Amino acid sequence: MTQETPTPARRYARVLSIAGSDSGGGAGIQADLKTFSALGCYGMTAITALTAQNTQGVCGIHGVPPAFLAAQIDAVVEDIGVDAVKIGMLHAPEVVRVVADAIRRHRLPHVVLDPVMVATSGDRLIAQETVGVLVRELFPLASVVTPNLDEAGLLLGRTLAAEDQLDAAATGLLDLGARAALLKGGHLPGERVVDVLALPGGGLHRLASPRIATHNGHGTGCTLSSAITAHLALGHALPQAVELARVYILGAIAAGADVRTGHGHGPLNHGYAPVAQRIVTSPR
Repeated sequence: MTQETPTPARRYARVLSIAGSDSGGGAGIQADLKTFSALGCYGMTAITALTAQNTQGVCGIHGVPPAFLAAQIDAVVEDIGVDAVKIGMLHAPEVVRVVADAIRRHRLPHVVLDPVMVATSGDRLIAQETVGVLVRELFPLASVVTPNLDEAGLLLGRTLAAEDQLDAAATGLLDLGARAALLKGGHLPGERVVDVLALPGGGLHRLASPRIATHNGHGTGCTLSSAITAHLALGHALPQAVELARVYILGAIAAGADVRTGHGHGPLNHGYAPVAQRIVTSPR
């Protein structure tokens, strides 16, 4: 009797976003799903909170019960499976713990943690007591953390206001327990944007690009972290995933730079150059 060789299963590259919902469609879960789709991945969600917001600001936040958040994650993982995870808005300590527990229980791979703390409008999206829990519980589990300057300043306890502070700050995020960190320098003034990728072992990579003049920056951080997650799900190593994600987000910013959406900070053009949904193979 001969043993049959298992036939590889055809499936999509599966990406789960654990984050808050943005009713205005520019950031959060909505931006994540648009990004996953534009990069050829199959997007799934576990919603941590509902927000009432638009391009001008956040009007209200309604948290999802932690047990129901866990149920969302379990339902997706146990049926469809997950190749990479993006984590966004986690507004309370118990929510952080639920997510950390799910990552451990399901051994979820390629976790990208975007520590969302302040919206583009300046509205605070996380309770102060949550910050310490986030660092202790999730930093060690994440493949990379992706704070902007304001978020990194809150995490490190100091103001970051100059380009020559970026390298030390990125290294400081590793000292907090992160395996890798992408410090986004877009909030600094100047004609170019500089991000710093800090890797295990002390390697630092500077990624610079010309600044694009636009009023439409809502959801930029969510989109970048989602694009990194998508490229990790597609099999790219972290440095290449970051570089490819930056190419995508620069294109999305440029394509939506002069479009008017709402009366405040408008969204990016997530669908400016969509690719076909990727099909990958894996053993059954």
